[in-house]
Amino acid sequence: MDLLNTLVDKGLRREPPTRDEALAVLATSDDDLLDVVAAAGRVRRHWFGRRVKLNYLVNLKSGLCPEDCSYCSQRLGSTAGILKYTWLKPGEASEAAAAGLAGGAKRVCLVASGRGPTDRDVDRVSETIRTIKERNEGVEVCACLGLLSDGQAERLRAAGADAYNHNLNTSESTYGDITTTHTYADRVDTVRKAHAAGLSPCSGLIAGMGESDADLVDVVLALRELDPDSVPVNFLIPFEGTPLAKEWNLTPQHCLRILAMVRFVCPDVEVRVSGGREVHLRSLQPLALHLANSLFLGDYLTSEGQAGKADLEMIADAGFVVEGADEVTLPEHRAAGTGGCGAHAEPGCGAHAEAGCGGHEDAGGCGSAAAPQVNEARTDLVAVRRRGPGTDLAPNA
Repeated sequence: MDLLNTLVDKGLRREPPTRDEALAVLATSDDDLLDVVAAAGRVRRHWFGRRVKLNYLVNLKSGLCPEDCSYCSQRLGSTAGILKYTWLKPGEASEAAAAGLAGGAKRVCLVASGRGPTDRDVDRVSETIRTIKERNEGVEVCACLGLLSDGQAERLRAAGADAYNHNLNTSESTYGDITTTHTYADRVDTVRKAHAAGLSPCSGLIAGMGESDADLVDVVLALRELDPDSVPVNFLIPFEGTPLAKEWNLTPQHCLRILAMVRFVCPDVEVRVSGGREVHLRSLQPLALHLANSLFLGDYLTSEGQAGKADLEMIADAGFVVEGADEVTLPEHRAAGTGGCGAHAEPGCGAHAEAGCGGHEDAGGCGSAAAPQVNEARTDLVAVRRRGPGTDLAPNA
């Protein structure tokens, strides 16, 4: 297929596809799916070999969020029966992190619900970061605390944080449809604050919220402009008790096409297959490893994931290897800070006045594909987390 040959050549050169080319990936048929996976897999192996980086989530504070993000089980007004608890103590968070590290994770992601941290919260998380780093030599720590105020990213960096996560989630043109208590611009601002403070920026998306293929392409092109080092690709977990509980818009095949499109747009970036992979990819999860070079081990913030042991077996059975703590995840040109997520001559490709990719006004045009066949609702695969932080049971790692 000429399209795939073109995209492979561009990916090996760190050259971005056009918007039409990215849309065309999402429009490919199921008959062409393995060809799409093989093509994007060539790009993934060129930059990352057969390594899979493992990350581990620690939910420092669960539920009771004042924001109204429609996809989130911790949102204002959610009736999902999730665990609700206030801040874990640094020692408790460190013990939770140790379980993931023992399972092979090299990065711990510390997450707290809420609009954004107070200065006291930053002090608390800073102490937690120091405790984890003192007990675990060489561990990477990523913080995910919501919208940052001036100076907070610098304080987290000084405490030892390596990265900061704040997802864009969906396109600028549809952002107001899923959240009203903050804006798309607020999220872009936080990613830029983290980047400017020297934290490795981590920002991704959520697929399956009723968006069009054009919206998916737009948010990924916007992420490319922001130049994150890692891009988590989440698939909506439709929790009962949230506004999006009835949104079952994804098939396993379309999830793979989305991951392939992300790989082609950001070829040399850590692409992480994240929340919802078990729910929507199901038995096709191993194919995702040919596209993403990173995943979360074990459970998520409020839902249970695949058993950690099964994750490790899946990686080995698919012919991949867990990335070691002494290995550098990113290609040399990115790790050295001398290149962006494409063919930019210098770092800082997120320094544009706006993070859009153009075409937001007519997001349904420019080759947008018809919506994929709706997936059957598999509510049996959505399990509220009842182990790990906030419980007396051992975590899944």
